Amino acid sequence: MYKGLLDLHNVLRWAILILLLIALLQAFGKKAGIRKSSLWLLICAHTTLLIGLYQWFTGNLGLKLIQNAGFSVVMKDSVSRFWAIEHITGMLIAIILITIGRSKAKVLNYKAAAWLYLIALIIILATIPWPFREGIGRPWLPGMH
Repeated sequence: MYKGLLDLHNVLRWAILILLLIALLQAFGKKAGIRKSSLWLLICAHTTLLIGLYQWFTGNLGLKLIQNAGFSVVMKDSVSRFWAIEHITGMLIAIILITIGRSKAKVLNYKAAAWLYLIALIIILATIPWPFREGIGRPWLPGMH
C-alpha cells in the first residue's frame, strides 16, 4: 500500500505543477477560468498533502527517522534533513499559499492570487526530489529508473 501511495503522490506532483501553471497564467491574464482551475489545483494539492502526511508519519523517512536517529543527527545529514524536515515544510508552506491563492482567485483578486501562486511554485520547485538531485532524487514518473 505504501508503494502505491508513493506512486500516486509522485503522479499528483505533475497534476499540481500543471494546474499551478494554468492558474498562474490565468491569474496574470485576468481570465475568469481561474475559479475552476484553482479549485482543481486546491483539490490536488490537499489530496497530495494528505498522502504525504500519511507517508511522513508512517514511512521510514519522516517521523520514524527522527525518532530512531535523533533530531540532531537528522539535521546534520543533508539527505535525512531533506526528507524529515525540508520537503514537508516547503510543501506545507506552498499548499498554504495555494489555499490562500484559491480564496483570492474565488473573489477574482487576480494580482494577489498570481503572486501567491508564483511563490508557491518556486517553493514547490525547490523542494521536489527531482531525479537529478544527489541522494534524494526520485524518478520522473513511477516505474522509471
